[in-house]
Amino acid sequence: MGKQVSLKDAEFEIFCFLADIFSPIVSYQNNVMTTALIVEDSLTDKAILTDYLQQSGITVTSATSSEEALKMLQSARPDFLLLDVVLPGQSGFEFCHDLKTNESTRDIPIIICSTKNTDADKLWSTMLGADAYLTKPVTQQQLTQAVTKLIA
Repeated sequence: MGKQVSLKDAEFEIFCFLADIFSPIVSYQNNVMTTALIVEDSLTDKAILTDYLQQSGITVTSATSSEEALKMLQSARPDFLLLDVVLPGQSGFEFCHDLKTNESTRDIPIIICSTKNTDADKLWSTMLGADAYLTKPVTQQQLTQAVTKLIA
């Protein structure tokens, strides 16, 4: 007779198998799960991006403006930001520049996620310090790849 496997062992194996499939970008840094701050004023876009990230095991917080995001950054530091360009008040480009020129926030990776799809916008985001640029609508695969490159 073969080796007996307990129900706990089988459940653990299934859990590991499913985790490998459904959580490709879960990252542990000092045993803490990865967190993202989404700065997006569109409720629909925010819901889609949140869903994509949560499906990958990432804890998500969100803000609808740069000003709100700045307040959140003062109390909790995310592992990366997902930043829209067109926001009420300060634009995402301006906010990205402010974060990348501030000693305490310059090393937080920023992914710009915008409907703006010109080479000039992509170049401008790079010049302001953004680490990646995604054009909406974003697929889950595109987002996963961008995040993986930044936090792996």
